[in-house]
Parts: sequence; structure tokens; C-alpha cells
Amino acid sequence: MNSPQDQSLAARVGSLGLLVAVIVIGGVFLMFGAFTQVGVGEVGIVKHFGAINADNPVVFEPGIHFKVPVRDEVVIFETRIQKEQVESSAASKDGVTIRSTITINYHIDAAKAPLILQNIGANYRERIIDQQIQQAFKDVTGQYAGLELIQKREEVAAKAKTVLSEKLAPYYIVVDEFTIPNYEFPKEFNDAILATQVANQQNLQAKQLQEKAKTEADTALIVAQGQANAQKAQATTLTPDYLQLQAIQKWNGQLPQYLAPSAPLPFIGAAASVATPSVPPAR
Repeated sequence: MNSPQDQSLAARVGSLGLLVAVIVIGGVFLMFGAFTQVGVGEVGIVKHFGAINADNPVVFEPGIHFKVPVRDEVVIFETRIQKEQVESSAASKDGVTIRSTITINYHIDAAKAPLILQNIGANYRERIIDQQIQQAFKDVTGQYAGLELIQKREEVAAKAKTVLSEKLAPYYIVVDEFTIPNYEFPKEFNDAILATQVANQQNLQAKQLQEKAKTEADTALIVAQGQANAQKAQATTLTPDYLQLQAIQKWNGQLPQYLAPSAPLPFIGAAASVATPSVPPAR
């Protein structure tokens, strides 16, 4: 049996071993916690005990960096172009309610990431971007009638991009693209648009028929005028001498075998003298 002294020594050894294990494990955790990695297209903003040095902020570029465990916290910010979609609702100039899914591409000014974190927070997208997208959409759609929004979709999107860019510039957020993929209008408005399109199509067809009828009438008038001119020209040129000349050119040179009394000879105009046979005296 072990003596009480042996048991006490074993207990002390066991406690010491446990303490060493705890120290080793803690050292391992501290060692891994002393390094942080920043990916490509990101920056890391270092906070010391939850605060940012406003005068000289510490910013980690892409790569592996050392930080003081417990004291330092690194907040990662995306610097590449990002996409955001927001369901928006607004009213047109003529009071039509419009709904749309707005899509934008944007990126932050990487050099101003510490200010964004300090003044807005890491959730700047929900706090600033989404709100300003909806406001820009409302500001611009209120300048157009409902039908104009459809006809000038690209113009509306370009103007909305300009408005949004001005709203986000103070927050160091840059708008790269603003897209309005579709509009959703009330059923009454859609029905009115459809009726207008049908009426326009009918008017176009009627105009085409009118133009066709006018073209046909003009063509008939031109043909009739040409025929009248031709007849007038014929009446001027068909003189008796001209007609006689045409007959001579077509004559085959043979005189008729029989002529009526006092009939003129062809192409001469003299009356044919038909001799009366003499009657012998009666015996």
C-alpha cells in the first residue's frame, strides 16, 4: 500500500500535469488567435478593445496578419463590387402606384472603410443602402406619369442612379449600376394600357387603309389622265390626209371589181364612170 506521503505526491503531480495541459491548450488557442487572414477583395479594420483609432486606424490588406489576442478584433469589409436587391413601392406623377424590384451594383471606398465602420457599422447595407434605394426610386418616379415610366425606363434608371449616388456619396459608397428590371402596376392601369394599345392599332390600320385607298385613287386618276391625253393627241393627229396615207400604205394595189354608180375611185376621189351599154335599134 502507498503511504499517505506517496498519495499526496501523486495528487500534486496530477494537479501540476493538469495545469500544464491547461497552459499548453491555452497557449495553442492564443497562438491561433494571434493571427487573422484577410481575403482577396477585402480589408480588415482592427479594433482595440472594441474601439477604432480615429486618427490612425489600423487596416489589414489581403494576407495573414498578427493581432494581439483578446485586445484586437478584426472586422472584415468587402471591397469588391456587390449586388443588392430591394423591393420598392412608389407613386407616379399621376398617382399610379408602382412596385418594382430594384437591383444595384455598388462598392465601398476601401480607404474609407474605418469611417464606415465607425459612423455606420458593419451592417451599413441594411442601415443605409436599402433605405436610400427606396428613397431614390420614389424621388424619380414622382417626376413621371405612369405611362412615361414604361416608355422611358432607361432614362428613369439613369436618373435614379444619379440621385442614389448623391445620397450615398457622404457614406463613401459608390453606385456602379442601377437597374429597374420590371414594373408592377394596378390591374386598372394595365387594362387602360391594353385598351390604348388596341385603339392605337385600330387607328393605325384605318390610316393604312386610307393611305391605300388614296394611292389607288391617285393611280386611277393618273391612268385616266393619260388616256385622255392620248385620245386628245389622236384627235389632233388623225386628219383626213393622214388617214388616206395610212390606207395607201396598207393597199395591196388591186382595184375593186365592182363600184357603185358615182362611187369615187380609191385614193383618187373621182367618180367612176360606168358606161351604159348601147341598145341596138329595132328592126
